Amino acid sequence: MIRRATSLLLLLLLSGAGIVLASCDDGEAMGGRLIFLSRRDGGYDIRLARDEGQPMELTRNLPWDTFPVWAPDGSKLLFYADRKFNIQDRDDNLDIFTTSPDGSALTQLTDGEAHDAFPYWSPDGSRITFYSEQDGNGDVYTMSSDGSDVRRLTDSPSVDIPFGWSPDGTRIGLVSGRDGNLEIYTIAADGTGEKRITDSQGQDLSPAWSPDGSRIAFESDRDGNTEVYIVNADGSRAVNMTVRPLRDGYPAWSPDGNRLAFVSERDADADIYVTDVAFSTLLQVTIEPREDTAPAWSPDGTRIAFVSNRDQNPEIYIANADGSGQVRITNDKSVDAGPGWSPDGTKLAFESSRDQRRDIFMVNADGSGFVRLTNDGVQAARR
Repeated sequence: MIRRATSLLLLLLLSGAGIVLASCDDGEAMGGRLIFLSRRDGGYDIRLARDEGQPMELTRNLPWDTFPVWAPDGSKLLFYADRKFNIQDRDDNLDIFTTSPDGSALTQLTDGEAHDAFPYWSPDGSRITFYSEQDGNGDVYTMSSDGSDVRRLTDSPSVDIPFGWSPDGTRIGLVSGRDGNLEIYTIAADGTGEKRITDSQGQDLSPAWSPDGSRIAFESDRDGNTEVYIVNADGSRAVNMTVRPLRDGYPAWSPDGNRLAFVSERDADADIYVTDVAFSTLLQVTIEPREDTAPAWSPDGTRIAFVSNRDQNPEIYIANADGSGQVRITNDKSVDAGPGWSPDGTKLAFESSRDQRRDIFMVNADGSGFVRLTNDGVQAARR
């Protein structure tokens, strides 16, 4: 559950990744008042920027590792972590790490006093885009895959958070509150050619590049209700894909780009649906009285991994894309969340709060071969 602070309005869950932005409920402008921090499905850290730019902590959890992202060749996983937190000294800092799929070769890529988070590999695996506060604002940066050659791409008075590279590696997508509400932008990988993709009075978020890079799916409340939209990557022709009275969100493209999985509350509880982008079919994948969320397509497009609370505890399941063959992959009293397929489709990386800490784990797609990849008490090698 999200720990709520009465003075905040939670505004953003980006790409199912659990990014939270917040603003004061007294109507102050977003610029300078946004803060970012959370983890998908579980405890959240919420911070409010003071006028002098120093964050004021509102909620707090123990050290954790989160947000596993596979390298394109499957040789490594990226994640970010808060490993410096000390209860007595109130000391903490977010940094970015890599690890091998067997849990070895743990390497720390960032090590400054500022928060670094939400990393994504470039399609060729040579560079990483990420969020950082190292220059005072929350902006988008890139670095080489070994943590060297850090470059700042954005410089706005608000928070800019990346959501990944275009499939051809030439552009990076981001969400920004710089114009008073949350909108989607793209920028060239060298920091030039920034372009605003959406322009509405609502909040546009949870964006995802199509596999061919020609379109971006996202969710928006621009029409008074949260729906799933698709927009061309040049910002033209935004189309409402769901048109229902209850919330639809967290779109995920199938590998062939012909279908979208998304989460809908149209039947009173959150379930996963699949629609084709030509509007000819709509399929309900899950039908359970409790929440199913965070859909992730297998690389071959035949299966969908997701998180379900159907057994009154968030666990990871896999279903065929038509909803058949639903199998529970994890089984623990803790929160298991954020499943991500390996490039070859044989494994899932995920995060779990078992052992009263939050670490990165891996499991075979048939539920066997459970491996713990990180332990926040283990020292990482420095680049």
